[in-house]
Amino acid sequence: MSKTFTTIDFELATAKYNSVCAVGIVDVVDGKIVNEFYSLVQPPQNRYMWQTSRVHGIKPKHTAEAPTFIDLFPSIKDLLVSKHMVAHDELLDRSVLKETMNFYNLPFQELGLEPVWECTSKIYRSLGFARTKLSICCELMGVELKHHDALSDARATAELYLKVDDAIEMKKLG
Repeated sequence: MSKTFTTIDFELATAKYNSVCAVGIVDVVDGKIVNEFYSLVQPPQNRYMWQTSRVHGIKPKHTAEAPTFIDLFPSIKDLLVSKHMVAHDELLDRSVLKETMNFYNLPFQELGLEPVWECTSKIYRSLGFARTKLSICCELMGVELKHHDALSDARATAELYLKVDDAIEMKKLG
């Protein structure tokens, strides 16, 4: 496993994958976190579902003055181009990035990312973890987490990925 990678996590305003309202990105080089990025993002029409706001606490008043994804994209792009990507729910986060870029007519392929990323949920499931929800994996592995905060989730994912060898040892010890 590479010790140089980038993790990403999104929070959504609605059930639509293009409704990003927060993004967290963490860069890891040689096993050390070297850069963190967080921003609130104004979703399309600044529209929210109460159910999603209840989960992450972000509401229209918080993103009314936030940049839209297309405004934020130049900063995000530089953090993602050609990186080895890791996410806790890889399919969700990759799909959110792809669909949001598509919504704003931004070419996803120009990021030069692998078609499938590393997925800490799948890795921990393969190690015998019965449940692999981010909060559960973090609790079991001693990783600090403020769940549903995009930066905290991205940081926790990075730490879980770095602790895979520890998880393998735990499995061996029974």
